[in-house]
Amino acid sequence: MTEALRSGGPPRYGPGAVASADVWGEDLQLALYLLYELHYRGFEGVDDAREWDPDLLRLRREMEARFLDALRARLPEVPRTVEDAFAPLLVEPVDLSDSLSHRLATDGELWQLREYAALRSLYHLKEADPHVWVVPRLTGRAKAAMAAIEYDEFGAGRAERVHARLFADLMDDLGLDHAYGRYLDHAPAPLLATVNQMSLFGLHRALRGALVGHFACVEITSSPGSRRLAEAMRRCGAGAAAEHFYAEHVEADAVHEQVVRHGVVGGLLTDEPALEPDIAFGCAATVLLEDRLADHIRGAWGRGHSALRHPLAQEPGRSTAQPPSAGSTFSR
Repeated sequence: MTEALRSGGPPRYGPGAVASADVWGEDLQLALYLLYELHYRGFEGVDDAREWDPDLLRLRREMEARFLDALRARLPEVPRTVEDAFAPLLVEPVDLSDSLSHRLATDGELWQLREYAALRSLYHLKEADPHVWVVPRLTGRAKAAMAAIEYDEFGAGRAERVHARLFADLMDDLGLDHAYGRYLDHAPAPLLATVNQMSLFGLHRALRGALVGHFACVEITSSPGSRRLAEAMRRCGAGAAAEHFYAEHVEADAVHEQVVRHGVVGGLLTDEPALEPDIAFGCAATVLLEDRLADHIRGAWGRGHSALRHPLAQEPGRSTAQPPSAGSTFSR
């Protein structure tokens, strides 16, 4: 894929290559991520016209079909109603032992926060961008509510308040490089899948209901997790900007939750009630992929390994920037 993008030629792959590839593996997920990135900021040295290259789009369509089929296959009992899909998310579990944000808040170390930020940077440095694509596909109350939330995500008219900018400041506090896409080579397949899902849902009008379901799931679950991550940043002395990014989301997303539930989801159901199963699917698929990512991170840290494909370089002056030997506090 990278050679095709650099050379300007068509991608080279054999018959059945996509069908036989591991849909959850790094090869397919990375190739899909690269193709989606052509619709965001593109790549230096790659002609912008390749965004609509028919050979690349043909390959992307094959991989998208595999990805979407795999998501549906993993969710055979997916709820069919919005109430059934979202009800479990509206009550915080009593037992948070499996919650990654809880573990970071109580036992996390600075090197783990740095890894977590590097992973999440693949989305947070373009936060809300995939969701904007759904706005022209909505009408009335749903469109107005979605636009209101996005206005907040993009800083309410102030460049220094754009959430992607706030995350870049968080990365600066953690001694990370906040260049867009800097940690793509470090990202494992479970992380790439979470970002690819947003692009898949956002780019396809037919999946507008799934995108709304995904967006609602994120907003509903964000505030409690952000509160715990703010605590983790504060406890580990990560820095004021690092703590502020998550503290900002505690308040903002608590408000967004109500707007998205009653305005975006409620408005879309009023306008297009037939999309209810798609909204429920988008929520369930988001939970599935976030759980897979959390399992990957906990599993790696529990074994005393980095959760990244390549560990981060040691940050000068911070001895906690590397994973410890096996037997860390994240062991299962």
